[in-house]
Amino acid sequence: MARPSSRSTSSTQSDTKQAVAAGATIGTAALLGVIGVLAILQGLAAILRGPAFVIGFDYVYKIDANGWGWIHLILGLGAIAVASGLFTGRSWAAVAAIVVAGLSIILNFMWLPYYPWWSIIVIALDVFIIWSVGTWRQSTAVRR
Repeated sequence: MARPSSRSTSSTQSDTKQAVAAGATIGTAALLGVIGVLAILQGLAAILRGPAFVIGFDYVYKIDANGWGWIHLILGLGAIAVASGLFTGRSWAAVAAIVVAGLSIILNFMWLPYYPWWSIIVIALDVFIIWSVGTWRQSTAVRR
């Protein structure tokens, strides 16, 4: 019985990884869109009801809730734009998705004292977005 060569095993693993990453990228576009909508809602809540946000302790990054609201609102709008670019297969959208997810990680790290569990969940989702978009090679996709 012939053993499979390491080259064919490596190729199969690479193909499987690419298939998972390609499927995950479509899911990522949807996830990025949802994160964008939630960031917009979070931003609007902070803008409209700023004093309602509770901060548990004195934190290094002192920005009032209204300022955080505007930051979340702008990032949310950007995330929705990038998600629509991913859905339509735009070549710029993959890089933009990584940039938006990276900014979201930084923003949610700074948002930790306001809502720690929510920030940790969004950071984990952003890491997944960066992985799936960064892993997928668009060699078979049509670039526009």
